[in-house]
Amino acid sequence: MSSIGPKQAIFASLAEVAQALGHAHRLELLEHLAQGERSVEGLAARAGLNFANASRHLQILRRARLVEAQRHGKHVLYRLAGDAQVVELMKALGRVGERNVAEVNRVMTDYFHTRDALEAVSREDLVSRLHDGLVTVLDVRSEDEFALGHLPGALNIPLTELERRLAELPANREVIAYCRGPYCVLSFEAVAALRTRGYVVHRLEDGYPEWKAAGLPVQAAVA
Repeated sequence: MSSIGPKQAIFASLAEVAQALGHAHRLELLEHLAQGERSVEGLAARAGLNFANASRHLQILRRARLVEAQRHGKHVLYRLAGDAQVVELMKALGRVGERNVAEVNRVMTDYFHTRDALEAVSREDLVSRLHDGLVTVLDVRSEDEFALGHLPGALNIPLTELERRLAELPANREVIAYCRGPYCVLSFEAVAALRTRGYVVHRLEDGYPEWKAAGLPVQAAVA
């Protein structure tokens, strides 16, 4: 009986990773974990899942070694197993989808491009603008996500609070908004809302996880 070859062994393991990615809930859980470490309860609430379903999906991701877990008191906390690599894998999946899948292209056109057809600001461009002190960086994620990690000097105004906290935004400076990643709707909604009020505002090309994965500096409000 012939033994499995090295190439086949590698492909079998890669297939397990691909199978773990093959569910919309698991992709969303990875997006949330890319913001920082979370409990099963917290992830379930954010993804709109019950505890049992969230736990099952997380166990599949753990078996594929996409996430890691550790117990903290009564809770099990999950985090990405290699932030940069998993974030890059998600980006690669998105690039293939945008190029080859008609439904992805339709949603990008009908929702995202409708709200902001202007070219997003690249990470490199934002680094330069931050160095020159030319922009206000706006993080429209929730306060707890912001506390886990954010861009240096960013102002945190969650999208749900944006309208009542407009006075906190300097009216004479360009605003660069960002959120959880390239398919997170929060920054698109923030840009649309601020432009109707006369602000000069653009989006960052992706989000906090991609910024961190690129090795750029981040800040955190909690350990």
